[in-house]
Order: sequence, then structure tokens, then C-alpha cells
Amino acid sequence: MLTKITGGDIIDPVNGRLGKGDLWIGDDKIVAAPAGGAADRTIDAAGCIVMAGAIDIHSHIGGGNVNTARLLLPEQHAAHQARPATTPLSNAGWSTFQTGCLYAKMGFTTVVEPAMSPGAALHTHLELADIPIIDKATLAILGNDDFLLSMIRDDASSQMIEDYVAWTVASTRALGVKVINAGAAAAFKENVRTFSLDDVVPSYGVSSRKIVKTLQAAVDSLGVPHPLHVHCNNLGSPGSADTAAATIAAAEGVPLHLAHLQFYGYGTEGKRKFSSAAARLAELVNATPEVSIDIGQVMFGQTVTVSSDVMRQFSARGSASPKKSVIYDGDGNGGGIVPYSYGKDFYGAMQWAIGLELFLLIDDPWRVFFTTDHPNGAPFTAYPALFELLMSREARAEAIAGLPKSAMALSTLAAIEREYTFEDIAVMTRAAPAKLLGLTDRGHLGAGAIADIAVYRRDGNIAKMLGQAAYVFKDGDLVVQDGEITHYRWGKALRLNPSPDKAMVRRLEDYHQQRYGLSLDWFDFPESAIAREQPFGEVSCRT
Repeated sequence: MLTKITGGDIIDPVNGRLGKGDLWIGDDKIVAAPAGGAADRTIDAAGCIVMAGAIDIHSHIGGGNVNTARLLLPEQHAAHQARPATTPLSNAGWSTFQTGCLYAKMGFTTVVEPAMSPGAALHTHLELADIPIIDKATLAILGNDDFLLSMIRDDASSQMIEDYVAWTVASTRALGVKVINAGAAAAFKENVRTFSLDDVVPSYGVSSRKIVKTLQAAVDSLGVPHPLHVHCNNLGSPGSADTAAATIAAAEGVPLHLAHLQFYGYGTEGKRKFSSAAARLAELVNATPEVSIDIGQVMFGQTVTVSSDVMRQFSARGSASPKKSVIYDGDGNGGGIVPYSYGKDFYGAMQWAIGLELFLLIDDPWRVFFTTDHPNGAPFTAYPALFELLMSREARAEAIAGLPKSAMALSTLAAIEREYTFEDIAVMTRAAPAKLLGLTDRGHLGAGAIADIAVYRRDGNIAKMLGQAAYVFKDGDLVVQDGEITHYRWGKALRLNPSPDKAMVRRLEDYHQQRYGLSLDWFDFPESAIAREQPFGEVSCRT
């Protein structure tokens, strides 16, 4: 099957294609223009923008936290509404099937679930396997588990640490590693309720900084493409910018990725002791090339916060809206589900402005990634409106006019003139995520790439344009036309496949027998348990 997409404005920063041209698809790959070949199918893209399929590096779309949120909030499911889709949650993929469809309609073809507990890996993968169309990947959580903390306490060699990280990534079928409030969940078990970068975990005698640096070094040494994905300490607290600044400084020349930086962009100025520190953090990120970040943009309306940061969720439960929550303590991180509604009050306006400031003040679109930390800052269905805010200063000014002046006085947002271009969008949502994750087969439109392609019909309404793709191809298969799904297919699960060290496997077998009375086999699972019609994709790393 040879398909020609003709007459569109191609935006492919990786290959330097920025202008009108044709694109050819041979079966499931992008191919060079054939010599004298006739297309079996021609797509007229005149008046359209053509980009690679978008990639979301941080969106909570599967696993225990997401499923618990569904159970906690049945009244916000579409099936329970007086009219269909009357709340953001009912329209934000709160079934696995909707998730894939709604992402695909916007031109997204790959999404990463960034917080998979190793003990719940099978559940997570089974749920992700039920999401159609898009490819999926996961990040495995480490940094609060007894095995790792004990090794750090006992001065285990760097090789042993790397062997454990490699085993975790391999056994959970993950694409990388995430640490969440390093050491805080372990400290929480001993009634600690606040925890900073240089605080020490009781019973282990290791600091949060030590845990982060240990995992950062292991991930880097193993050659995992995606740097250690760090959920910092003190999320959401006034003054959390100090924690983020200290964590940025701790990178020390080794790649590090900071998640949802908006939630750490809070200063303590003003009579409410809550202000924007976005300009300060943006300056630090700009000056630290080894650090990349994603935003976690807040958008106004009802949502639910889901997190394995049990300490943060425990402290936030009093702000639940509606007034119900779930907090649970696990062997590693535990977690919590706290519904929340972002209003256009002082605090909601500050959070909204801080995220946009970070987007607009960080210079390099290759190191800032487009997320709402779905669903924590907003459902991913808010992406089109967020694109418009980034690309239109006029849209931002209109939104600012309806917000409290007391909040805007503590933000630089109104003075920022920058507007994102389509090339910036292509870098931030396509090229850069593929590079960060080590996915050389996507994020661009060069010959040999998988044919994940999004075509958008130009429209003065940016949100409409980028929210309803004219055409979306997944592996060369036309899955969206005029904003609607044409048919369903199954994507792949993308993973690393390091070879676990046999001595580490024996040590882990002894540990699990002594700790749980169970064989290590109980904490692993065969690929046949989760494979769909498509095989697993694999990404290489050193071992």
C-alpha cells in the first residue's frame, strides 16, 4: 500500500523540512518519494499542516491510582451524567477505550504512563493493553522501596545498584525509571509529615538527595535513554521553588528530568505568602542544559489528583472537592486520590499563570515538555485550549482579564510577548519527546520512521484546529478522518529489555522468600499475559 500526502505544509524540525511538500507512506513506514511510482491512495493536504504523531511523556492513563479514581468518582463518568460528557472527567478518557480514541483525535500516537509501581506492573500493563490505537510505555517507580534503601544504607556497590535497577526495568517491562518524593513514603510510615531534599529517612539514615543521586547515576550508567524522572519533594507547597532549585543544582552535569515543574513554581511573596517563582526557575533551567522538565499546566475546572506521593496526598485531603479521598500506604510508595476543582480565584489563577510563565520563559523547546500531568493539573482533553494560550498572546490577554488582579500582580505573564510557532509545537510534542525517550523511529517524518502522522486543517481557531485532526495515521493506518475515529486497532507497548544479572536475581529471590514468603515469580509475569496483536517494541540501552 503506497499512500501520498500531497500539498501540505510539512513541519519536521528533525529533518529540516519546513514548508510545502509531499509525504509518502509505504505500508507502515515513511518512505522516500518513489521514482515514477503511482500512489494507491492520495490524501489532499492543501491548506493543512503535516506533523509527526504527537508524544505525551507524562500522563496518568493506567494502573492502580487511575482505577481507584474511577471507583471514587462514579458520578463524574459519562454514563452517570444527565447529559453526555457534562464534566471534564467524563470527557477525559475515564475508560481505557476512550483514552486511546481521544488522544488519537488530537493527533497523539504515543503516551507514557509515568508512575507504575513495580508490584502493580501486571495490572498496569493489562489496563494499558485495553487502550486502542496509540502506543504506550511506562516508567517504573523506585526510591522508597526497602530493598533499594537498604542497599544504599549498607553502601552497596554502584554495580549492585545498577543490577537492581536493570532487573526492575526488565521485569516490569518499563521504558525508564521515576522517583517520587525520594524517601518520603518510607519516612511517612514512621509518622514524618514533611520531607525535603536533605532530610534523612528514619531507620535507613539516607537522605532524599542521596537516593536521587544514586538512581540518577544508575540510570545514566545503564544507558537508559530517558534520564531519571524526578518528582521532587514538597510538591504544591509555598516556597517549593527552593526545593526545585536545589534539585536542579543537584544535577551536576548528569541528565535529569524534573516532572510537573509548575507545582514547584511557588514563592512566598505577597500578603498571602504565595506567589510566582516561575521566572527564577526558568532562569535556572535555561542555565542548566542537562536538565529537562515537563510543566504540569493547571487549567480551570474539575479534575482529580492522582499520585504515588502519599505524603503530599495525605496533606492535601482536606482540600478535596468533592469531600472524599483515598489514601493508601504501600510496600513502596503507596499513594492517594484527591478530587480537586481549580477555580478562577487567587490560588487557581496563580497556578495557571505559573505554568504558562514556565512554558514561555524557558528558551529551549527541546527541554520543556507539554503536559498537564493528566489528570492532576487538568484532563488531557484540555490540550487544545492550552496550545492556543501558548500560540496566541491575545488569547492569554483575554484570559488574564477575567482573573484576579491581585494574582496577576505577582506574575510576569501579562508582560511576556512570546508566542509559540508551529515549529516550536512540533519540537515540544514530537521531536523532543522522541529524543528524550530514545525512540528514534518516531517524532519525525524522515524515511524509515514509522508512519505516525497528524494532519491539521488550518483554522484561525487554534484550539479547534489542534483538537480535531483532519487525518491521523498510526503505523500507516488511517485511524482518524475529520476529527472522528475511522476504525480501531491495537498499538504496541514500548519497553527496554536489559538482561538482569543472575546474582542479583538470586539475591532478590532470597529477599522475597524471606520478606513475603513468596517466590520471585509472583512479582514477574510472562509477556503472553499482556501481549496484544502487536508485539512489544523494544528500545536499546547499555547493560
